[in-house]
Amino acid sequence: MNENITGKVVVITGASSGLGEATARLLAKSGAIVVLGARPSDRIDALAAELKKAGGQALAVATDVVHRDQVKRLVDTAVKSFGRIDVMLNNAGIMPLAPLEQLKVDEWDQMIDVNLKGMLYGIAAALPYMKDQKSGHFINVSSVYGHKLGPDATVYCATKHAVRALSEGLRQEVKPYNIRTTVISPGAVATELADHISDKEIQEQTKAFVGKIAVPAATFARMVAFAINEPADVDVNEILFRPTAQPV
Repeated sequence: MNENITGKVVVITGASSGLGEATARLLAKSGAIVVLGARPSDRIDALAAELKKAGGQALAVATDVVHRDQVKRLVDTAVKSFGRIDVMLNNAGIMPLAPLEQLKVDEWDQMIDVNLKGMLYGIAAALPYMKDQKSGHFINVSSVYGHKLGPDATVYCATKHAVRALSEGLRQEVKPYNIRTTVISPGAVATELADHISDKEIQEQTKAFVGKIAVPAATFARMVAFAINEPADVDVNEILFRPTAQPV
């Protein structure tokens, strides 16, 4: 089942926990070479060491996706170390939910910088290599909130809708270079995402909701693996999934 994963060089942002960590584990186990980017260098260093001890290939590069030069360094290091980049997983994201009337403008800026500009920086760093290779695969992470709107989530929803729009535009533009594009929109998944919510009441409500129905982060990792593992002539453009128990 992993014949199209084995040996691929996969760069993952937001790799220190949650969706990124789970995906790194699964892909490394499946024979991919994983290059881990995240701000907490101790966590990705430990993860890379663990994956290598288990027989996988992994490299950690401390990366804050709000800085274009750091994202470029992440991708450049992957190519310098392993000769190519096959998959760019733009996974880093934050979700500080709050009503607009609270005017948490700094949090709005953070969501735009991480969720949207961080993805664009990943595209900017990887696209030139993929064009030269005439192959590659972008996987961008949206959300159920990229398909709907919810109270207290307006700016977050806007960033995740934008991820989908940009991914579709990217898909259309890179056809001449044999590059694939996938956007994955998870529902409730057990991660640290709710820890970013500064409004304590909304944080408690969100954690209570997610805690009752969430699927493990490994669920997302399997979606990534499915998209990568399809043969080169198949472009899985969009995956939307929820826990069976999630009503909205």
